[in-house]
Amino acid sequence: MALPTFEKKRLIGLIAILSFGLTSLSAVLLPSPVAPLGPAIFITGFFILIPLVVVLGEDFPLVAADDADAGSASPSAERPVAALRERYANGEIDEAEFERRLDRLLATEDLDERFERTSAGLSDRSGENRAREYELE
Repeated sequence: MALPTFEKKRLIGLIAILSFGLTSLSAVLLPSPVAPLGPAIFITGFFILIPLVVVLGEDFPLVAADDADAGSASPSAERPVAALRERYANGEIDEAEFERRLDRLLATEDLDERFERTSAGLSDRSGENRAREYELE
């Protein structure tokens, strides 16, 4: 049976929540002879397990391999026009399909550029408004 794997951030969060919760429960519910177990749980979780996960990263048995490298290596995620040209060059799509998809991609890129310009303009305007507010004060 294989061990479950988690993203690094999720595993750190899980360890932190479990350590804090178990420490709190042991402080309230355990009888006094076993009370030193609470600080031991806290120390184990926060000062041993979390640093191990941070330092070892993917080498820690419960941390899943990071798929960010696989996602960034795909040309379709980074450069959709280049990926489309590559598919056309390989003969996967015909000329009409290539032209149709290229037009759609270029239209989408134009919309992205317009959105970026308008949002940049809004942030500039808010900066101007702040300057005016300071002048009025």
